[in-house]
Amino acid sequence: MSIPTLAQLKRSLNISEQIEKLQAELAAVFSGISDAISPAPAKAAAKKGKRKKGGISAAGRARIIAAQKARWAKVKSAAPVAEVAPKPKRKEGKISAEGRANIIAAQKARWAKVKAASKGKK
Repeated sequence: MSIPTLAQLKRSLNISEQIEKLQAELAAVFSGISDAISPAPAKAAAKKGKRKKGGISAAGRARIIAAQKARWAKVKSAAPVAEVAPKPKRKEGKISAEGRANIIAAQKARWAKVKAASKGKK
């Protein structure tokens, strides 16, 4: 015998529930009791009234927020914040005239070597 699938189990459960309802209705017809059918709607009503686990009311949330704000206000008022001195700004992109002259002289020397090497190859 094979193991039934989940879909088969759900279908069999649905069928057995229908059988139970029909048996209750049949018993009501023969016994004259009309209240035998009412347990099914009561079961459905019980499911609707279920509350989600872990939910919190708006009032409860407001109390938590107020308490947290009070804690932060207490912390902020107790400890004065020490101001940090700003770092002096670094000069950017400026070079002295002497440094610029050194770079120009080095570059002219490099180009002179390249030109001398190219004249010697010809």
